Amino acid sequence: MHRARWRPIRAEAPLLSACLLAASLLAAPASAQPAGEGLSPTLANIKATHTVRIGYRESSPPFSFLDHSNRPIGYSLELCDAIVEEIGTEVDDANLKVDYVKVTSDDRIPAVVDKKIDLECGSTTANAERGKLVAFSPLMFVAGTKLMVPKASGVTQVADLKGKTVVVTKGTTNEQAMHNVDAKQKLGLNIVTAPDHEQSYQMLVDGKADAFATDDILLYGLIARHKSQDKFRVTGDYLSYDPYGIMFRKGEPQLTAVVDRTFRKLGSNQDLIPLYNKWFIARLPTGERLNVPISLQLEEAFKSMDDSASANN
Repeated sequence: MHRARWRPIRAEAPLLSACLLAASLLAAPASAQPAGEGLSPTLANIKATHTVRIGYRESSPPFSFLDHSNRPIGYSLELCDAIVEEIGTEVDDANLKVDYVKVTSDDRIPAVVDKKIDLECGSTTANAERGKLVAFSPLMFVAGTKLMVPKASGVTQVADLKGKTVVVTKGTTNEQAMHNVDAKQKLGLNIVTAPDHEQSYQMLVDGKADAFATDDILLYGLIARHKSQDKFRVTGDYLSYDPYGIMFRKGEPQLTAVVDRTFRKLGSNQDLIPLYNKWFIARLPTGERLNVPISLQLEEAFKSMDDSASANN
C-alpha cells in the first residue's frame, strides 16, 4: 500500500526528551546530510528512495487499524507521521512518501530486523528481550495482560479458567505471560494461538476458547469496534506489564536520535496529551469511543518529554 503521507501533527515544535526503556538514546541530534553522506543505513536508504516503509497492524485499535476505506489509521500511525516529518528534515527531503506494509504480531520484529520496514507503528511491548534485536522509541503507552470472557461467564480471575482453553495472539508478550501464569498456578490451561487479534477475538466469538488474553486496551478496543459490550467483558488482575514503543532498527544512533527528537518536539509543543485524547477519549473515525483516561504513569512520562522553558520553571 503506497500513498503520500498525511500530516496530522504540527511539525515545527521545539525539542523534547526522555526515552523508554532501554536503549541508550543519543543526546546530540544530528543535522541534515547532503546526498546521503554520513547518514545511517536506514536514513540513507530513505533518502535514496524518497520513501519510508511503515509497518501497520490491521486490528489493534486504537493504535493501528483500518478505517472504513481500509486505510491504516491510529494513534501509533500519527506518532509515526511525526517521525517521518523529522526524518524528512534529517535527510533534507520534505516530500517523503510512505509505503504501508501490513505486519502481524508474529512477523513484525523480523520485518524490522530484515529491513522490510523502517518503522513498526502498532502496539508493541518494549522489553529487554526484544531490545536485543530492535530499538524502541520513548514510552507511548502502558498496558497489561487481562482476560476477555463472555459476559455470562462466571470467570473473574485467571484461576477460574483452570483446565479451560485460552486463546492468545501468536508472537505477543501475552502468550508468554499466560504460559508463566499457567506454570506458576498449575492451572492446566489449554493455551492456543491465533495469527492476529481479530482471529483471536473470533475464536472467542465462535466458542473455540473460554477466554482471550491480551493487553487490556486492545480488548476494550475490540469490544468497542465490534459493539459487543453486551456479549463480552474484560476481567481479572493484570497478568503482565507492557510498555509500548515505536519499533525501529537497532544499532543506528542517528535514527535513534531522530526518533527521540520527535518525541521531544511533541512533548515540548504540548501535542502528546491531545493526541492521546483524540484516540482514547474522543470518538474514533470508525465511530467507536473507548473513553480510557490517560494513566498517571503515562502522563508523567509525557511531562518528562517537555523541554520547553515553561516546563522547567
